[in-house]
Amino acid sequence: MIDLLVNTFVILVVVIDPIGLSPMFAALTHGGSAAYKRRMAFKGTALAAVVLVVFALIGDGLLRSLGISLAAFRIAGGVLLFLLAIDMVFARHSGLRSTTQSEQVEAEHRKDISVFPLAIPLIAGPGAITTVLLTVGSQPSLVTSLAFLLVLALVLLLTLGALLLAPRTMMLMGETGANVVTRTLGIVLAALAVQYMLDGVATGMHLLPPVHP
Repeated sequence: MIDLLVNTFVILVVVIDPIGLSPMFAALTHGGSAAYKRRMAFKGTALAAVVLVVFALIGDGLLRSLGISLAAFRIAGGVLLFLLAIDMVFARHSGLRSTTQSEQVEAEHRKDISVFPLAIPLIAGPGAITTVLLTVGSQPSLVTSLAFLLVLALVLLLTLGALLLAPRTMMLMGETGANVVTRTLGIVLAALAVQYMLDGVATGMHLLPPVHP
């Protein structure tokens, strides 16, 4: 279980990418007061936590009701995370972890960016939701669920800290420095995504009925 939780911690940190969020958060809150930036950071992180916890609670039941095996979801989730990793390595902003241009314009005219785009999709995006579902579904037990919630809380606290320190981070690192960190994390995520797909294929092969000549 410890290996699973450590793996989950690494993936969540890579997928959410607190350092990579700093320039986006700084741009979205540009011109706002320090109090406004703190309020958006706290509210956005809290809302993302609610979204991810809800998926952790109902995710396994949702997959079962749809007739989707965990092996199939591992393969699909691995593909999704691999695509995200490619975008991170090349420092591209895709719909997996960012907003479209029209959504960005809409967000810039909103006073409250905590729900959209901060909580969803920047923090609780498809990659984070996929990781939550795969972790809880791998070992569905009360102990694992509680331990996972602690891991999730730790990652979100790191994310909150990165958002609160976004102005200082941008002054120290700049966008280029943030992109270097994102590219490095993208390489790690690519390897983890491939492992997810391999595990899904291996599990799926065992689930297939034997073929008789």
